[in-house]
Amino acid sequence: MKPPTNVVVIANERSFDSRQIAKKYGDAYSLPAKQRINIQCASSEEVPLNEYRRNIENAVFQHLRKHDLYETVDYLVLTKGIPIRIREGGFSVDAALMVAPMRLPFRRGVTEWHFNPFFDSKGAFSRKKTGFHLATRLDGYLADHAIRLVDNSKKAKQKKGIFMLDQDPTRKGGSYDLVNSSMQSAARLLKQKGFEVIFDQTKDFLGDRGDLMGYYSWGSNDAHFAQARYRRLRFYPGAIAETAVSTSARTFKRTDQGQSLIADLIESGVTGVKGYVSEPYAEALCRAAILFERYTAGRNLAESFYAASPFLLWKDLVIGDPLCAPFAK
Repeated sequence: MKPPTNVVVIANERSFDSRQIAKKYGDAYSLPAKQRINIQCASSEEVPLNEYRRNIENAVFQHLRKHDLYETVDYLVLTKGIPIRIREGGFSVDAALMVAPMRLPFRRGVTEWHFNPFFDSKGAFSRKKTGFHLATRLDGYLADHAIRLVDNSKKAKQKKGIFMLDQDPTRKGGSYDLVNSSMQSAARLLKQKGFEVIFDQTKDFLGDRGDLMGYYSWGSNDAHFAQARYRRLRFYPGAIAETAVSTSARTFKRTDQGQSLIADLIESGVTGVKGYVSEPYAEALCRAAILFERYTAGRNLAESFYAASPFLLWKDLVIGDPLCAPFAK
């Protein structure tokens, strides 16, 4: 199989983990040297905007232009050891990098979001058509967890695994209803497709479950959240997930303080998951119905998450190999 020409992997030369993970990804797809970008930036999780511009954004796009990749690359794969958050405003580094060609201003008001033109799209993503890239990241508590994301992607097969959707009926009103209703729509669509679905509308928090191919819950925002049960979830290779948690990707360092983390789901074997580096508001969360419908219809991991995400240049961070597509025909 020929190497994909529409993806680049980005390594921070100052981070051993980043270099190791990027090599794993590049070798897994036999990417040529021009599709392996090396930058030098801080390895902290947060970076000032001026340093992001100089050491990450400018370095990446100088490489793309130098190697005539600016128009042909759809997917940017960042790695552990590259900052996740811009200090001013708490924006996601990944979200900023993917729309850098558009020169959009950072907007902090909830009425000023940049709408994602790829939202609810059923077709394939194209940087040429949209004017921006899609960015995903290989990260986790450990470098080994990030490397396993690549292994899981390569092992992913079209399995009739379980899709677990866990509502919290106490979350009512406004955008909370949007999250719960989208879970309900997702459950209906998945059942129509013949998948096994666990759809819970009680006050219980579900966990302690294996054989999962998809997962969506309120995480620690669930009134009856049980961290031990959350950490005992187990996933098939190719499984994807989302949690309605404001700061689920605020860190990839172990902590029991604050809200639940997507890093726990990565450690538990999920192949793709979306989180938020700071408060995004519920309107910005993935629409469960779109996410799981697109993925099971054969769209890849990046297309599925971003088709389900309504805004650009915000707090979003998508974990996983963008090319993972176990349900592709």
